[in-house]
Amino acid sequence: MVYFIAEVSSNHAQDLDRCLKFVDTAAEIGCDAVKFQLFRVDELFSPEILAKSPRHRARKAWELPETFLAPIAGRCRNREIEFVCTPFFLHAVALLRPYVDRYKVASYELLWHDLIRACTATGKPLLLSTGMATLDEIAAAVAAARAGGGGEANLTLLQCVSGYPTPAAEANLAALETMGRTFGVPTGWSDHTVRPAVIQRAVHRWGAVAVEFHLDLDGSGDEFATGHCWLPEPAAAMIAGIREGLGADGSGEKRPMPAERADRDWRADPDDGLRPLQPLRTHWEPEP
Repeated sequence: MVYFIAEVSSNHAQDLDRCLKFVDTAAEIGCDAVKFQLFRVDELFSPEILAKSPRHRARKAWELPETFLAPIAGRCRNREIEFVCTPFFLHAVALLRPYVDRYKVASYELLWHDLIRACTATGKPLLLSTGMATLDEIAAAVAAARAGGGGEANLTLLQCVSGYPTPAAEANLAALETMGRTFGVPTGWSDHTVRPAVIQRAVHRWGAVAVEFHLDLDGSGDEFATGHCWLPEPAAAMIAGIREGLGADGSGEKRPMPAERADRDWRADPDDGLRPLQPLRTHWEPEP
């Protein structure tokens, strides 16, 4: 099984109806979870940056209102889809705890071990994105997660490239195996390529147990123009295609399958090399 997460990011426009539509759409296209972000710009960037940068100050319009948490959680329960959220300040962990099924720590916060420990201390599962990180930095983050008390069974590492969008040639999917072997935890893929082939490779070749992808409803979201967001229809096709592929694995036992059983008697007979087998020849009649 693969756990699919639709990342809303800042495409919600501080519109509760649009947020709930994201939940509905994520459920409809086959996702297991929908993910939002809880940040406050004043606690996301340093005062020095905010003083100099109108562009960074403008991100205040991307903040998710805390009053939206309860309605989003309720809609997720109704649609039988998990509510995941990324906290970007320490108190956000406590604010989210009554509502979310699991936390996700973003690549940019991987060095902030206090945040990681706060998430795992809740006992809820944690997804940890590893964009831009070295193996040593990931090792320190994993140690922090385990020190938080949640247990390594609740930790999943996501291979991620923090480029928006990410060229397929830079996906470095083999890092899933490296991290899984090194840290003994499940690994997944956080997608910024918007390439079905990349996600298929992550799942079918490198064993990704979770796939996160950015979703927009209609191309009007604040982050859609950057080029790293999926739209619902192609996302639904991608998810369905991967699940169909996983269903093709079978048991591994080599035996005739239902679709081919009727043709078994039409194989070449070992005595004369002619089709069908001799017992069928004597009583076979063409269909009218």
